[in-house]
Amino acid sequence: MTDASDTDRKKANGQAMTDRQADLHAWFLREVLPLEAALTQFLRNNWRNRADVADLLQDVYVRVYQSARKQLPKATRPFLFTTARNLIVDRVRSDKVVPLEVVDDLDALGVAAEAPGPDAQATARDELRRVQAALEQLPPRAREAFVLHHIEGLSQGEIALRMKISDKTVSGHLKEGVETLADLLYGEPPAKRAKP
Repeated sequence: MTDASDTDRKKANGQAMTDRQADLHAWFLREVLPLEAALTQFLRNNWRNRADVADLLQDVYVRVYQSARKQLPKATRPFLFTTARNLIVDRVRSDKVVPLEVVDDLDALGVAAEAPGPDAQATARDELRRVQAALEQLPPRAREAFVLHHIEGLSQGEIALRMKISDKTVSGHLKEGVETLADLLYGEPPAKRAKP
């Protein structure tokens, strides 16, 4: 038979566990789920099979939640994206493990075919430099909206919340960013364009 103090202790432990679970759940909803669009975009950009993205997303959430049960991370976003990157690395490693005895011809692995040649790498680096230089010429708010939408994958509504502006203003910034980048990268500057 248990005495009253044991019963009170068990209730207190149960309540503490429930409070801890509630805090963890609240943290997950507040800190992790708002990053879903950016995380989904990251996974799409870094995983070859788009059909697997939903499964990868859930696996990231499971890893993050399990880790946070032990201790909440100090910075959620870096922790989330590091977890996603590590999951992708683990998947690639498990997919690529092929015993060397099985492969008579190392060219059969297709490793060389996947890597772009030096010319393609140099061209891609030059193009990235051009895009970066063009991005730096955008007005700061237009650049911020453009990066949030086109690079981090946030919706216009999410950008409006983050930047504390209206959806219409976000739309204007995105339009300005796209038009300015198009002019900088591929066309004439606005001053030289003929008015209709």
